[in-house]
Amino acid sequence: MSIREKMKNGKLYCCNDEALIKEQMQCLEVLYDFNHTRPSEVEKRKEFLHKLFAEVGNNVYIEPPLNANWGRHTHLGNDVYANFNLTLVDDTDIYIGNNVLIGPNVTIDAGTHPIHPELRRKSAQFNLTVVIEDNAWIGAGAIILPGVRIGENSVIGAGSVVTKDIPSNVIAIGSPCRVMREINENDMKYYYKDMKIDEEDLF
Repeated sequence: MSIREKMKNGKLYCCNDEALIKEQMQCLEVLYDFNHTRPSEVEKRKEFLHKLFAEVGNNVYIEPPLNANWGRHTHLGNDVYANFNLTLVDDTDIYIGNNVLIGPNVTIDAGTHPIHPELRRKSAQFNLTVVIEDNAWIGAGAIILPGVRIGENSVIGAGSVVTKDIPSNVIAIGSPCRVMREINENDMKYYYKDMKIDEEDLF
């Protein structure tokens, strides 16, 4: 099995391979250009995102600075917004669905290392795909670890460390991240604590 096949299949491989490092440099060059665009250069930013990522849907907006290991392993749906300092450790696939909101300083991590120091000393690494389904909201400073799937419509609280799958239609918070409650009809009446939604303002 080749290194690239191992990267996609959760197998151990050595991440200090010279060919891999050379390929990653291409990503870093595009990231540098993206991160040095002016705020008014919206079209230029779109072009860089299409160069960088495997898939980019319609109406995708990412605030610089953006960090990524590869770029080419990240798949973005339609209407994705990511705030400042998104970090994508995309050594294998990261799938981000439609209408996903990502707060500032979020890390989505698909790459990791074995526990034993002897293996880490040899630059051993393995990767597990991350999936964020449609309409999810990832709060500021959240960290999503390898192999995690976040269900559609779910909200991940700010500062959470997501170590396992989160089901659809829930609010989950904490470190490690746990389901707090389901999203329900009450959330269409109150937008924050006892603050009521005035339908005339929105609809």
